Amino acid sequence: MGEFVRVEAADGVATIRLDRPKMNALNRQVQLEIAECARQVDADDDVYAVVLYGGNVFAAGADIKEMAGMSYADMAAHSRVLQDCFTAVARIGKPVVAAVTGYALGGGCELALCADVRIAGESAKLGQPEILLGIIPGAGGTQRLPRLVGPARAKDLIFTGRHVPAAEALAIGLVDRVVPDEDVYPEALAYAARFAGGPALALRAAKKAVDTGLETDLDTGLEIERLQFSGLFATDDAGIGMRAFSERSKAEFTGR
Repeated sequence: MGEFVRVEAADGVATIRLDRPKMNALNRQVQLEIAECARQVDADDDVYAVVLYGGNVFAAGADIKEMAGMSYADMAAHSRVLQDCFTAVARIGKPVVAAVTGYALGGGCELALCADVRIAGESAKLGQPEILLGIIPGAGGTQRLPRLVGPARAKDLIFTGRHVPAAEALAIGLVDRVVPDEDVYPEALAYAARFAGGPALALRAAKKAVDTGLETDLDTGLEIERLQFSGLFATDDAGIGMRAFSERSKAEFTGR
């Protein structure tokens, strides 16, 4: 349990909760705490899905005051730590939902990009405004954003640094659902709860196949899929699921 980031778990769903008033600025300590929470929920067999949530503000971005004092040498070292912390979230082997309220800017947007699904409030704003500081995104924005919305739209957001309202974010695929602000977290929890008690190994394999396959050519991606698919036939869950189908009963997966 960190000072600014904590895990709240119930009924198979864990929330990684950011709580650094008042805008959840992502300084080095917060980044490290996010990574530690990500590793914790990934290793917890009682957690089937994860929600990222920041309260009234998802995360307004990096701590500019902290960054302003860094030299090239400082940032050359820290940028690897920064990316590794966010990558820890992207590599959680379970469905991850970002519940985006208020602002998700800069590092906040990059953190949301690490989730599998993004649910945003009607008044939420997302963006990569680093260019307005004379820099570029450094926690995955130039890589994950174009993979999600395409290179032209990603360049528009990165080049201009503009804030994208929720409706436009939905239209371009930056978020997957827009709901009233007060419904964001309940909707995210409800979505994540669908996976509680589910086939955890199959979900992990599906996420691995999609994410890894996106980084390679089609033939290699198909081979990744084949290996993940075949490997699941060595699990108890596959037998449980197929027997339940044959018997027209509800599968009671064990995660083994």
